[in-house]
Amino acid sequence: MEQETSKQMLDRLLAAHYSEAEAAKREGKLVAWATSISPQELLETMGITTVYPENHAAAIGARKNAEGFLARSEANGYSVDICSYARVNLGYMELLSSPAGNIPLPDLIFCCSNICNTVIKWYENIAKELGVPMILFDMPFNHTYEVEEGSVRYMKAQILSAIRRLEEITGARFDEDRFREVMRVSTETARWWKQASLVAAAKPSPMNGFELFNYMAAIVCMRGKADGTEIFRRWAAELEEKKARGAGPWKDAEEKYRILWDGIACWPYLSDTYKVLKKYGINMVTSTYPDSWTILYEAGDLDGMARAYSSNYVNRNLDFGVNNIAGLVETFSLDGVIFHSNRSCKFMDFRQLETARQVEARTGVPTVLFDGDQTDPRAFSLAQYETRIQTLAETMAARKGVGA
Repeated sequence: MEQETSKQMLDRLLAAHYSEAEAAKREGKLVAWATSISPQELLETMGITTVYPENHAAAIGARKNAEGFLARSEANGYSVDICSYARVNLGYMELLSSPAGNIPLPDLIFCCSNICNTVIKWYENIAKELGVPMILFDMPFNHTYEVEEGSVRYMKAQILSAIRRLEEITGARFDEDRFREVMRVSTETARWWKQASLVAAAKPSPMNGFELFNYMAAIVCMRGKADGTEIFRRWAAELEEKKARGAGPWKDAEEKYRILWDGIACWPYLSDTYKVLKKYGINMVTSTYPDSWTILYEAGDLDGMARAYSSNYVNRNLDFGVNNIAGLVETFSLDGVIFHSNRSCKFMDFRQLETARQVEARTGVPTVLFDGDQTDPRAFSLAQYETRIQTLAETMAARKGVGA
């Protein structure tokens, strides 16, 4: 029998992820809602079924079904200015039916603020409305270039506190041996995720970078599972095979320019944004996102785990962000950078203009910024987006001394 491709395995396991969560709820097992880069190792160790509202909201957006959920939450008084993932999720809490699959209501909220501050109030609100406990990992922003030791100790203390609370909530003992194994699997999965993303540095790139957005669903919800490791191991092998053949990202077009995409995808317009790039021969070969889930530490090293969760790219200062993108320009032989000024992610976006200025000054590659939103289709203009991409293509062509 022919082995499943990584994409087939991804689709199968994502479908199972949702159906198994609903089955767990029917059977009276605990279900947690967690933020996308939280210490899932603790929940996995305790055998608590975990789903990720950000993942679910993105899937709803990608299927162009966000507006009904947005309308419901906005009718309940939630401002259009808050995160669209939050508004989609808060609308779903009432409607409880989605073409992207359903997730059961939680018995526990598990929130880590290393990705943004909005999640704290969003998840507090869920916990209050549903009357369920919430475990919060309060993550200090790294104003210094390196993560301070005080922040690592603070995060470690919160991990230990969360373990005690989970024991109280479940009535079960925390299994240290099981925890060590979950830590090992989580790190191994993150390594393969990173390894697959690095294959895209080949010229031509064997990866159409929008694949990163598709596989991102698995690194969010399967990082602590052996199946997650296998998905990314297979994907890396498939990309290496394409690289060995000299195959590019498309069968019917040439890779003329290589860019980095900074910011979340515009999920309702995923196909449109991809097609515009391809039209101009532009391939997204990397993003600032792969490192966000490259949570690496040694199994059993709680200090290392605390440091890894404190080191998330989004939670680092401007100098770190500029150095990171400048390094990616070199590693992936980039011709340009696209910044998605995402209305939902003000914390991420307020420094994009300065980041772009410094990246251009340091690397010489042109940058462009467009306005949009991750799941609210009303905040995106395809005409504006194409105009910005056309400008970028012309600038990259001039820099290379060729016609666009």
